[in-house]
Amino acid sequence: MKHLSDTFAALGDPTRLAIVERLLARGALSAGELQNVADVSAPAISRHLKVLREAGILTREIDGQRRIYSVAPAQVRAIHDWTISHKAFWTGALDRLADALGERDDIHD
Repeated sequence: MKHLSDTFAALGDPTRLAIVERLLARGALSAGELQNVADVSAPAISRHLKVLREAGILTREIDGQRRIYSVAPAQVRAIHDWTISHKAFWTGALDRLADALGERDDIHD
């Protein structure tokens, strides 16, 4: 499995994130079916697909002339696990923010 830093770097691009979102919503699609995910050229989509494959986010199957892409379940699971492992931090941070905002409101009352 690729490092999560590679995964997050790859997903940091809006076009690549849109490709992954489309594949998550619709399942495996050919490169041609992903062409309208963003207003970029076919070669640009191909480059984005390559980055996503190299980051371990997508898998590719070759079916004659078609390239079929799908999201790699193990990598999505790694993102999920990382996010859940940091849930306590985010929950605590949001609770502290809510407390701080509540105190701010008390000052202005």
